Amino acid sequence: MMTVSLRMLLIAWGTITCLQSVSSLPEVIKLAGLFDTNSASQEASFLRAVDAVNDDRTILTKSLVSADVGRYPADDSFKASKKLCEIIQPGVSAVFGPTTEAACHHVQALSDTLHVPFMQSKYAYIFKRADFSISVHPHPSLLSKAFADFVRKSNWRSLIVLYETEDGLVKLQELLKLPKTFHGLKITLRQLTPDTLDYRPLLKEIKKSEETRIVLDCDYDKIALILAQADELSLLTDYHNYLVTSLDVDKINLDAYVHHNVNITGFRLIDPDSSAVHQYLKKFPNAGEGKENYLFTENALVHDAVRVYAKALNDLDSLQEMEIQPLSCDAGAAWEDGEKVLGYIKEVEYVGLSGEIKFDSEGFRTKFPLDLMEKVRNRLKKTAVWTEAGGVNYTLTATEMIGQAVMKLQNKTLRITTTGNDPYVMKKIFDPPVSPEALQRMSFEEKYEGFCVDLIKELSKEVKFKYKFYLVEGGGYGSFKNGRWTGMIADLRAQKADLAVIDMSITSIRQTAVDFTMPYMSTGVGILYKKKIPPPPNPFSFLQPLSIEVWIYTTTAYLGVSIVLFLLARISPYEWEDDGEGSATNQWTISNALWFGIGSFLCQGCDILPKTISTRTVAIMWWFFTLIMMSSYTANLAAFLTASKMSSPVNSAEDLSKQTKIKFGTYCCGSTNSFFRGSTIPTYQKLNAFMESAKPSVYTSGNSAGIDRVRKEDGLYAFFMEAAAIEYHIERKCDLKQLGGLLDSKGYGIALPKDSPYTQAISQGVIRLIEKGVVTRLKKKWWEEQRGGGSCKSLGGGGGDQMSVAALAGLYMMLIGGMVIATMIAICEFTWRKRKLAVDENTSVWLEMWEELKFAINPFAGDTKANPMACDSQSASRASSKAMLSKSTAESLHKYGQIGDELSLTKV
Repeated sequence: MMTVSLRMLLIAWGTITCLQSVSSLPEVIKLAGLFDTNSASQEASFLRAVDAVNDDRTILTKSLVSADVGRYPADDSFKASKKLCEIIQPGVSAVFGPTTEAACHHVQALSDTLHVPFMQSKYAYIFKRADFSISVHPHPSLLSKAFADFVRKSNWRSLIVLYETEDGLVKLQELLKLPKTFHGLKITLRQLTPDTLDYRPLLKEIKKSEETRIVLDCDYDKIALILAQADELSLLTDYHNYLVTSLDVDKINLDAYVHHNVNITGFRLIDPDSSAVHQYLKKFPNAGEGKENYLFTENALVHDAVRVYAKALNDLDSLQEMEIQPLSCDAGAAWEDGEKVLGYIKEVEYVGLSGEIKFDSEGFRTKFPLDLMEKVRNRLKKTAVWTEAGGVNYTLTATEMIGQAVMKLQNKTLRITTTGNDPYVMKKIFDPPVSPEALQRMSFEEKYEGFCVDLIKELSKEVKFKYKFYLVEGGGYGSFKNGRWTGMIADLRAQKADLAVIDMSITSIRQTAVDFTMPYMSTGVGILYKKKIPPPPNPFSFLQPLSIEVWIYTTTAYLGVSIVLFLLARISPYEWEDDGEGSATNQWTISNALWFGIGSFLCQGCDILPKTISTRTVAIMWWFFTLIMMSSYTANLAAFLTASKMSSPVNSAEDLSKQTKIKFGTYCCGSTNSFFRGSTIPTYQKLNAFMESAKPSVYTSGNSAGIDRVRKEDGLYAFFMEAAAIEYHIERKCDLKQLGGLLDSKGYGIALPKDSPYTQAISQGVIRLIEKGVVTRLKKKWWEEQRGGGSCKSLGGGGGDQMSVAALAGLYMMLIGGMVIATMIAICEFTWRKRKLAVDENTSVWLEMWEELKFAINPFAGDTKANPMACDSQSASRASSKAMLSKSTAESLHKYGQIGDELSLTKV
């Protein structure tokens, strides 16, 4: 068994040896390399690639690759052609090399004539490839598309393209065409000054333009120089964005900018973390810097071109044969196997140092990815991946990107500009006063206080950043005048400040110049007006809903109805009742008729009611009259009270537009004035036309001047200002009020420079403060509590819907007067009745009154006593009997004998 197995192994080995001895490729495959004197790094990369192919036993196992390198002066394309003719004469299978454009054209023409594949590693902006040219460099049109996709993804609305040569613009064609499809994008082209290395004058012009987005297209060696000069001119701030077109942006030394938060971005073709790169660096340790770096794009592409060609020959070796023949530039005879080799090159799929390599039918490299690199401290970090089909896709989430901005904030002290305006920023009141020298030594927060100062303090705790306040020169918020911005917005655009915090309205024109956070306070335009001084309270104001004539007629009607009811009750036989003693009684005395009328009028009812149809008819009509009268009185009283609280000649903007007596105006240079100027609502247009044409001017130099004018002109001037400010001032100036509702809706936001990297982080911090109720608490503090807040409420300003005692004094007077009159009548009744009793009994009237008063005030006296009416009746009977006995005759005694008997019996 051992012998058979050994024999079979020997046969197999012999068969393999025989097959290997028969090769479809030459034993030595010659490659031509043509490089100028400035391309030593590409030449070295070419030679390393040849060595790598020979050392790789997985391809071209039966052949050896050799390199024949020709060198020529960089500016002499004729010598390049002559040198190439010398190299190819013995026969070559491919040409690699020239990076200069003129030399490339010569080599292309020669390769097309001789059918020798020309492996290019330099970009060329052509849409129709030469027949025998293959480029491993990404086509410039696709690179330009990557730059355009980034600008679109980043939502850049303006940028400057800073280019070195016209060739640079060629590879930026897709970006330059972007304004046609990406509306609102403005692109400015500026060429680097030729024949000099001092670009400061050009950079100063860029700084003056206030543009912060720059696309830099220049030679790799000049990038570091331009960045250094830009740093000298403060063009590497947190708000500047640089898009570098070099594919070697990750190899720029950024150590000098470790504390700069400038955003430097670019695309990378070579991924240093790929397995192909790791294997390459393991075999050839990298020792170069800049263009000498083994992974520099041009060097890596030369290496990949050699490996792609070797892969194509390996594929050809397994299926077909190839022979190398001598070539001559003079004879012009083509290489017979050139087209065959070219076909295999186009079919190659290879993963090299520059990633996956594929070619389309035209021989252009396609379907390659690019890594988007962004500066993080002193290095560039991969944040996204670009593909031709998918565009820019960020690998960082939105939360992670905001987190990066927060990390930047933690290492930065933000410069915050503001200006004095109550209650947002106010000078502190010192008691006792502080000397000017001491004030000079104090920090901003020791000298100033207010809503915005507290807001930034809370925001810094929430987002975790340091800050420093300063007052803007001139105190202006920011307006666009004569083509330039002023005030705080100007400081933001010039990067003198990082934040602007005050009651700055978010408007469309301001948003074109700066960024705003989410609004920290909502407001709108309101109307400030002086309260009308109320007249002295009328004690009988409750009578004013009806005129004096109505009250007279009503009183007359009451008396008339009472008299008619009395007369009809006397006339009608059905109102009389038999008393059982041969006589009839009638309840409708004149006093009862009056009592019925007043009880019905006051809706209290009465215990006396009519019985006959005639008297009931009178009662029904009186009841209907009193129903309507009292309902009308109640309704008019409510309307009268409401009208008295709204006693103002105007109550809205509509009312102002319909009159000319009361003037009205705004702050001349603020957002409120801009609101009226840009409004399309007819009422507001009419108001604006009046304000612009008014003489003298109704505009003021500020809100304070407007408030003073409202108070001074006493009802003849109204001032349009933002409602938040109106709320603040009417809490402290009790003679002011707001008319109507808001004319519009707007918000106050924190302003930042345009495209600030901190906008999202600061905005989210504001939202969190709103959600926690911090902003509401601060507003209550500075509007209603501090610096005299709530003083108008403490003076009764909060009880505007309540009637005062003075207004109802007459009602109390009537009540007291009625009780006094009732008491006097009661005394008269008592005196009259008791006086009669005292005369009859020979007792003192005052004594009787004193006894009755003691009984009335005695809580233990009980509820019963001797009937005074009965006593009065008996006294009267006794007095009458005595009188009749003294004057009687025998006949009269006989006539009234029974009564006399009864009297005598009673005496007995």
